[in-house]
Amino acid sequence: MRYRLEPRPAPSRAAGWLSPFIAVAATMLIGFALFTALGKDPWQAFHVFFVKPVETRYGVGELLLKAGPLMLCAVGLASGYRANVWNIGAEGQLTMGAICGGGLALLFHDSTSLLLLPAMIVAGALGGMAWAAIPALLRTRFNANEILVSLMLVYVATYTLSLLVHGPWRDPEGFNFPQSKMFEPAALLPNLLEETRLNVGFLIALAAIAAGWVFMAKSLVGFQMRVAGLAPAAANYAGISATRTIWLGMLIGGACAGVAGVGEAAGPVGQLQPSISPGYGFAAIIVAFVGRLHPLGILCASLLMSLLYLGGESAQMELALPSAVTGLFQGTLLFFLLASDVFINFRLRAARVPAAGG
Repeated sequence: MRYRLEPRPAPSRAAGWLSPFIAVAATMLIGFALFTALGKDPWQAFHVFFVKPVETRYGVGELLLKAGPLMLCAVGLASGYRANVWNIGAEGQLTMGAICGGGLALLFHDSTSLLLLPAMIVAGALGGMAWAAIPALLRTRFNANEILVSLMLVYVATYTLSLLVHGPWRDPEGFNFPQSKMFEPAALLPNLLEETRLNVGFLIALAAIAAGWVFMAKSLVGFQMRVAGLAPAAANYAGISATRTIWLGMLIGGACAGVAGVGEAAGPVGQLQPSISPGYGFAAIIVAFVGRLHPLGILCASLLMSLLYLGGESAQMELALPSAVTGLFQGTLLFFLLASDVFINFRLRAARVPAAGG
């Protein structure tokens, strides 16, 4: 008996929704085997990784705090991915948003105006959009690959931030550390939960999830972008502009990532540092696909990815495991998700092997 993949007459909706759960289950099995191979009690390791981080009020606050930027970046990316616009540079757009919003906070360092924080958020969104506009322009004018361009711009943004905090924006009273001045209270996001670091950035992320659902499911432009992704020839015949679709997909992703960058700088970090994000922009790609490019799925997937970040930190302290264990779980989850997605369009079919000489 031999098994082969056979194309389905139509994509399987059941396989599409089951795929993330299969990927999560397979990732857990790999984690079980990994902890056993490292000589750790797998049940204790799973408790340390997935339960202990959220046993306290502070832990729950950290879970939601880290989920916020993941939601923002992922819902912005999903709008483009539905239209086959592949923005891989959310990490750079997040960094550029932090630079623009943080620069405004430093420029008006002594201000107590209530308008400063909204202005920072707008500046961050515009900074992220400007950074995303570069691959959009190169794609529409010169047919450059937006995947490569947006990815390479991540490093340009990261080194730009590093240059600023090592040079003109470095705090003169910061003992020569590469960091800006601490932001004043008027430039910081207010806290939501006592005894935690959770701030209103999480509410902004929830608002983005709601806006993303309305845009994707209820708006004409969202419908046109879905058509452009599912049937480019039909979209072209219907007069849907491919150029406008590319620009919208990139700019929406850039704006959301830029706001996430301001949320980090004006939230838990409180200043500009050489590294403003632990990789939220890249992790958001996994979040978007685990969430099936749907806002509600992204909400759930961002909480899972946030738990992986917290679990990795907990495992470093409690089990003396390296920080790479977080990236290992993230990569394994993406691998199994892509493998499971094969069965959306294909099914496994058994075929008899003819007997030799028959």
